[in-house]
Amino acid sequence: MRSSAQPAAERLFAHLFAALALCAALAGCGARGEVERQESFVFGTRVEVVVFGADRAQAREALGEVLREFDRLHRLLHAWQPSELTRLNAAFASGESVEVDAEMAALLTEVQAAAARGEDLFNPAAGALVAAWGFHADEFVARRPDPALRHALVAAQPRMADLVIAPRPQGGASISSRNRAVQLDLGGYGKGYALDRAAALLRARGVCCALVNIGGNVMAIGNKAGKPWRIGIQHPRKPEALATVELHDGEAIGTSGDYQRYFELDGERLCHLIDPRSGEPVRHTQSLTVLMPAGPHAGARSDADSKPLFIVGREGWQAMATRMEVANALRVDADGSVAMTPGMKARLLPH
Repeated sequence: MRSSAQPAAERLFAHLFAALALCAALAGCGARGEVERQESFVFGTRVEVVVFGADRAQAREALGEVLREFDRLHRLLHAWQPSELTRLNAAFASGESVEVDAEMAALLTEVQAAAARGEDLFNPAAGALVAAWGFHADEFVARRPDPALRHALVAAQPRMADLVIAPRPQGGASISSRNRAVQLDLGGYGKGYALDRAAALLRARGVCCALVNIGGNVMAIGNKAGKPWRIGIQHPRKPEALATVELHDGEAIGTSGDYQRYFELDGERLCHLIDPRSGEPVRHTQSLTVLMPAGPHAGARSDADSKPLFIVGREGWQAMATRMEVANALRVDADGSVAMTPGMKARLLPH
């Protein structure tokens, strides 16, 4: 049996490409003011926040606040290190209810709505399947789960709808699960939620122009020197842009791909995006990108809504995009062919 971990060069290329795309987006910004940027490594990926045209002290203070918020969310939502999420999962497995604050109650309510919108193909309640494939680790080992365990986890059918969120008069909520198999993994929602939080914090600080990049999930605030931000959509197999789009104020773009967290085993690329219907990693799609219009939860939707479209496959993804009201989406098939919605086609810039 031959196995290999994700090659270091390929693991780095996703992060480096995002940095290059962000640098390209900032070209020519000096015409109106200073560019301030800070970066970090959270949510298992490279994060960069860029502020343009603000007072330097104001920009640095805002950037620091955003990165501190990212660290807080990373600790709050970690799926396998001790966190609020692991506390919830332990309670669900024991059949107990647990008290949470208003933020967590609201967040899980939003995640329930996202899972329903994605017809449970986006299924953050199926974290045990992700763990069974070895992806609940910073350095994962190439292995297949025991078939009996995989079948049992699929048969248990954990869903976000199994959660009972009972608001408390004094604030927050009591949360329980009707299904002890529910194990939350918000890796498909947390980065987008963080984009929305970053945008809110930056705007509250009076920052009018910024770009937030969390591992290729990007949100635009304002513009650069009066022009929209230009962002490259990463090619899933090459260190280059597959296409380029303009992002306007409040818009967000996100990609689900098989090239960031994966391993190779017996000649197969097995990624962390698991089809909850089969318990198997998706093999028919290389990447799926969605571009969400400005509005409430645009960042979260750019993260979550790409998952069911990635999972559903070549025959049904466009129909599902219509049902989900995702107008702008681009899919790269396992054979490398590219398809897109009419809305996304209209947004792509000519090469």
